[in-house]
Amino acid sequence: MNTRKRRILAATGILTGAILTVGFAAPATAGGWPGHGGGHGHDTGSATLRKAVTADSIQHHLQKLQQIADANGGTRAAGTPGHEQSAAYIERLMKLAGYQTERQPFSYEKVNIDRAEFSQLTPTPTDYALEDEFYPMDYSGEGSVDGAAVTPVDINLDGDRASSSGCEAEDFADFPAGDIALIQRGTCAFADKAANAEAAGAVGVVIFNQGNEVPGDDRFGVLFGTLGELGVTIPVLGTSFEVGESFALAEAPTARIVLETSQVTVDTFNLIATSRKGDPTKQVVVGAHLDSVPAGPGINDNGSGSATLLEVALKLAVTKSKPANQLVFAWWSGEEDGLQGSNYYVSQLSEEQAANTAVNLNFDMLGSPNPVRFVYDGDGDAFGEAGPDGSAEIEQTFLDYFASQGLATAPTAFDGRSDYFAFIDAGIPAGGLFTGAEGIKTDEEAAIFGGTAGEPYDPCYHQACDTVDNVDPVVLEQMADGVAHAVYTYGAVKTSGWGHHDRGKWNSWHRDHGFDGRGFHGSHGDSAGKR
Repeated sequence: MNTRKRRILAATGILTGAILTVGFAAPATAGGWPGHGGGHGHDTGSATLRKAVTADSIQHHLQKLQQIADANGGTRAAGTPGHEQSAAYIERLMKLAGYQTERQPFSYEKVNIDRAEFSQLTPTPTDYALEDEFYPMDYSGEGSVDGAAVTPVDINLDGDRASSSGCEAEDFADFPAGDIALIQRGTCAFADKAANAEAAGAVGVVIFNQGNEVPGDDRFGVLFGTLGELGVTIPVLGTSFEVGESFALAEAPTARIVLETSQVTVDTFNLIATSRKGDPTKQVVVGAHLDSVPAGPGINDNGSGSATLLEVALKLAVTKSKPANQLVFAWWSGEEDGLQGSNYYVSQLSEEQAANTAVNLNFDMLGSPNPVRFVYDGDGDAFGEAGPDGSAEIEQTFLDYFASQGLATAPTAFDGRSDYFAFIDAGIPAGGLFTGAEGIKTDEEAAIFGGTAGEPYDPCYHQACDTVDNVDPVVLEQMADGVAHAVYTYGAVKTSGWGHHDRGKWNSWHRDHGFDGRGFHGSHGDSAGKR
């Protein structure tokens, strides 16, 4: 999930391109189940695939990803050996299962932070801690500002704190050149706010979190953001609502900012695996990012989504399933550096290929230890930002499925935080599942979903402790079944069955391919997953 340690949102608003109308083969949902709000239903459609997909098998894959991280400095970040070996492990399994695999190479520029300091000088001298109280925006300019006045720009500290601070050039009509612009999150992209401030003569920008309640999103803590690309030449920092409010209410505040950065090129690739069956003019792109942050192994974020995709794809093969609509499984890279891989994939689609992309299903963080079963708000009724036509139907597919299992869900916003963004920006309908990141679980959520109110959904989010011990197997199983159901439904899959004695199919596949859940043996490769 692209939210902390250098990155959270390329934009706070969603722009959609041309609307696509794609006719599907009829989803195979024989047996039926009750709609949203129903109780336990009887489903003879996706049940075959869901029975084959198990949390135990997914956890075997997570153990492999953990071993790879352990052998590579504790990380699987894009452009590192840990990422390459993670992809090689998945690639080998997908080839053996009969999928057509491809590595899609790409490069991008990444800005590393060499020095970052932020202090209030007057009226209350305070040094702020990097990461805990502020963080430079991705692609920020650099520089040193000492003793400049801090001037608020069209901020709103009252009521719902709705804000378009800094989104219009007019917001800076009376802004004193040479000051630091204090800007509130909301409405438009951080890059727009920063560019408007620089054009008005600001020598630095501090963007603070909005301070409003949004389920599944932290709008009070430190703002970890991105400007999307290089261009702004002055330092731009993100900070918490508390710090921003303290500057806004202070009398004649001044501040010091020091930011020194260096630029590196990251060479990496997306791993794409395509089913040999199914209509290529009605592709279902099922994606999860494979890269971790540099700070940790990324087992929940997003080993959990990556391993679940792998498990679903393998069990489709084992059950000899035949999709009527072609399935494209994608393990994106560079997500943690600003959704780089998925953005690149969509940017390379021709007009015809984009028209042939029927839907995108996105799965990012499916095993959070203090979870909520979040479903992306495709129709926009919860957050006011709907996805392209078809997104509402994807949301309803998930809502109906979980209702049929007697499991509650909650909506989460299409806010640009994960790899669906490029698809909805291109007008391709999207949807998916999420169990929570750094956001804080509310009392209401704890009453419905269990867990601990007042604590993060994932207390190890983007940290070294995001290991195999940081995954809840119960919610992982529930969400994996939801993934399997959606892939089955939108792929219009037909399976040959997985009866009481059909576990032998999976065991036979294991024996035939030298795989025991911990790795390959014999002629198929070593236990490190290397080719």
